[in-house]
Amino acid sequence: MGEVIRSDLVVVGAGVAGLTAALVAAADGLSVTVLTKGRAWEASGGEQSTSTFYAQGGIAVVEPDNPEDSVALHLADTLAAGAGLTDPLATEPILADGWEAVAQLVGWGADFDTGSDGRFLRTREGGHSVRRIIHAGGDATGARVQQALATAVAQSPVRVLDDAVATQVLLADGRAAGLEFVSGGVRGVVRAASVLIATGGMGHVYSATTNPAGSTGDGIALALRAGAEVADLEFIQFHPTMLYVPGAHGRRTLVSEAVRGEGGILVDTDGDSVTAGVHPLGDLAPRDVVARAVTAAMRRTGSPHVWLDLSPVPDFARRFPTVTAGVRASGLDIDDLRLPVVPGAHYLCGGVVTDGDGRTSVPGLFAAGEVARTGLHGANRLASNSLLEGLVMGRATARAVASEPGVRGDVDRPKLSELPACDRAELQDAMSANGALDRTADGLDEVAALLEGAPARRLATVADIEDANLTLAARAVVAAARAREESRGCHYRADFPQVDEVGRSHRFRLVEGQMVAGVLVD
Repeated sequence: MGEVIRSDLVVVGAGVAGLTAALVAAADGLSVTVLTKGRAWEASGGEQSTSTFYAQGGIAVVEPDNPEDSVALHLADTLAAGAGLTDPLATEPILADGWEAVAQLVGWGADFDTGSDGRFLRTREGGHSVRRIIHAGGDATGARVQQALATAVAQSPVRVLDDAVATQVLLADGRAAGLEFVSGGVRGVVRAASVLIATGGMGHVYSATTNPAGSTGDGIALALRAGAEVADLEFIQFHPTMLYVPGAHGRRTLVSEAVRGEGGILVDTDGDSVTAGVHPLGDLAPRDVVARAVTAAMRRTGSPHVWLDLSPVPDFARRFPTVTAGVRASGLDIDDLRLPVVPGAHYLCGGVVTDGDGRTSVPGLFAAGEVARTGLHGANRLASNSLLEGLVMGRATARAVASEPGVRGDVDRPKLSELPACDRAELQDAMSANGALDRTADGLDEVAALLEGAPARRLATVADIEDANLTLAARAVVAAARAREESRGCHYRADFPQVDEVGRSHRFRLVEGQMVAGVLVD
């Protein structure tokens, strides 16, 4: 057993939500330890460990003195995208705090693109009625945000444990009291009054995703095993335009929604518009609408992809350097001015249920960022609301943990030596075939049988831990998808294509190894 670390707050995850919370909490005088599976910033130029780094779109935020925009208008756009499941009472405060959160980020060193008048340049993306998306470095917003936060953390008293994988939340008298983790093959413990899960999503439940390799559902699994509620896990957003590379698996290049916002056009392999007659906003419709339109076009033409026509976008390579680099790294020619694209697993709209301060149903346990279900995203996330949520909820959570009581009582540390775990490739293929964009009862039953029959595996390596987490996270997604016998937002049931008149969120908990449905919430 390694050392026992004591902190006021331990954060799992080093993306926008986790590092923002760490910085704010440390500034308030709390001792903070951050665990990250990779590094908060990979200076060598290799694959980064956070989804934040790969965010191309930007941050959706209302400038107070912009006469064309308002928090009320941003709220209306968010509600429309959320397909009836966005909670307006939870959402409005998040949107309203956005400008102040961005100002704090600028204070930590983030540098956003500005025009000759010194004001932020703004773009428009799918589902937005006005230009309100700000960017840094063109399509490198996430990378610039990640670098600014990591640099600020390095200059703060926050302790960061690189290459550390959390294995379980420790409990004392029913409240979170710390974490057990593995680093370099050695187990360690962080004792803390508050635990923040900020691990991002679970893109690697599927065979093709825009997420980095570490997005294996760790936070969902940690929270479920600790007794926390999850909700809306059936709503996995597939980005409509992931670069198509034949035979590729794992993380693939995202082609930013901003490309379509600047004039890029989706056409099928016959040259016809993909979204004509599908939605009034056309190629800038909400992502769930466009992703299904792309899938329908592929099915109609028999092609494994559609085309994204770049010819209307002026000076593409300069405007979108990140996409350009990804295209060239994949061996494709950007000078063709058209890219083969397909939908790819991109974002978890649901997650661990929290209140407006990031509190979960387990005292002392918090969640923020993509892993959390605040009520902001509903059944489908509005483009560029994710970095906004991470910033705002990271700040809110940090303020809330300052009031948490200290840990009392003995810590319960069950020995975690083995867990059910499917073969990763088999799980990903099954989820891609039956738990992705088109779902049916028969298909979901098939993948559920695979997951429920997962053999116990000794947790000897990080890959073993990740496979166990993927298995549990996939079980939760499938349980939610089976329970929702309608089609809404990111969730489409071919056997239930209608939308129910009343939209409700389904909550689940893990009880003695079984996924148990909780109360339906309007």
